[in-house]
Formats: sequence, structure tokens, C-alpha cells
Amino acid sequence: MNHVLRTLVLILLPMTLCRTALAEEPVATTSPTAPYLLPGSPTFDLTITQFREKFNVDNPGMTLNEFRAIVSSRDKITLTRAATKINENLYASTALERGTLKIKSMQITWLPIQGPEQKAAKAKAMAYMAALIRAFTPGISVKQSMERLSALLSEGKARRYYEKSEGAIRYVVADNGEKGLTVAVEPIKLALSDTPDVNN
Repeated sequence: MNHVLRTLVLILLPMTLCRTALAEEPVATTSPTAPYLLPGSPTFDLTITQFREKFNVDNPGMTLNEFRAIVSSRDKITLTRAATKINENLYASTALERGTLKIKSMQITWLPIQGPEQKAAKAKAMAYMAALIRAFTPGISVKQSMERLSALLSEGKARRYYEKSEGAIRYVVADNGEKGLTVAVEPIKLALSDTPDVNN
């Protein structure tokens, strides 16, 4: 595994995938458990295979390749995780419910580069991150997803962990500067009000 992928693994959210729906060769790692994925968190009603197929159809020119399993002795037994390389500085990763392979967290991570290619590389990363937001936010337009992404990145700038919830969705930004920028989308449980309805 090259240095870039090793760097990526250190900042990914917790995840460990069943090989039946992933590439056959697992990647060994000792990545720490990150704090964003909450204990007992729910799943989206979407498997990794369904997500990848739909993402590729909905976003021509922004292909996600098959995800490869990430193996770690620190992973929780209920989680499976995997990642896929988009290019040398852009990756997608996921945390899945073990057994069902339904998505608990989906992330896009960009490893910033310097030089004349920086602007184009950043634009591509932002396009993928906005597409990720659209994938889990029905009815949102390309413009609206870019605006939401810009707001999230602004609010989460230089913060190792920032989250914002809207309805049943949690957006997470992990800005580690030159070490990488991750945007994640996760489902959350909606708490029922304990206050009785006095009108009933």
C-alpha cells in the first residue's frame, strides 16, 4: 500500500467489509477508531453496491471504482469498512453494517496538493463531495449541493471535527489541513418527543 493510501487510512472514519461485495484483496491497516460514527448509529437503506451503481449513473464522469476491504484489529465486530481510490489525491471510503453491507457512513477524502494542478484537483474534489451530498439528500440541485458544501467547509475550516445535522442526516467535516480534508454523510436517529400532546 502506497504512502498516500496509508495517510488516508489514518484519517478515515471507522468501517471493515465482507469480501463478497468488495474487491478480493483486503488492505491491512492499524487505523485508529475515529470519534464521528456514534455507537448504535443507524444505517441508510442502501448497500455499498447499490450506492456505487447509482452514484456512477447519476454522475457521469465521476466514477467510483469497486471498494476494497480495510482490515484492522481495532475495528468493531459490527462494522465493515472499505475504501476506493479515485485518483492520487482523492478517495472514497465507507463504514458498513457487517452482514448487510448497508451504509452507516460514506466519506470523500481529499489530500491537498501544491503547484499548478492544485486548483483543478480541488475543483474535482469539491465536485465529488457535492455529489456525495446529493446522493443522500433527495431533491437537491447541483447548485444547492455546492452551496451546502461551501457552507459546511467554511464552518468546519481548520477543525478536526465539525458536524451539522439536518433532519435525519448528519454532515461531518474533518479538516486536517495538508493531511487531508474529509466530508462525510451519515444517518441519525430522530428522537421522539417525551412531551405528551395536550390536544389529544
